[in-house]
Amino acid sequence: MIPESHEDLLTRPLFTHLATIGPDGRPHVNPIWTIWDGEYLRFTTSTDRRKHLNVLKDPRVSISVNDPDQPYRYLEVRGVVERIEKDPNGDFFDVLAVRYGLEYERPVGDAERRVILVVRPEHVTFQ
Repeated sequence: MIPESHEDLLTRPLFTHLATIGPDGRPHVNPIWTIWDGEYLRFTTSTDRRKHLNVLKDPRVSISVNDPDQPYRYLEVRGVVERIEKDPNGDFFDVLAVRYGLEYERPVGDAERRVILVVRPEHVTFQ
């Protein structure tokens, strides 16, 4: 589904933008960290955040990323949150933090509310 010519936009540690559908039907967009495994996009949030609440109500999402070296080169992925996996120790957050080069001390406050949103791509647009 993801064209080979643009797969690097998902395998490089680039910020992507996640759009969910808010309770009033309007889009809600946030920059996120993500990992692409060749089949699914995965990202983390906590159960009290808007994006989690939005996908519980409507699992349709859109993710976009552009190439910082060629700003008009981009990839949009539309899909569905196929499942939500619990991450009570925040281990996936750590994986993403290392991937994106964040120097930090492991957060303690929201680990028990951490989840992984797993998105199956259904449609792509790219330039």
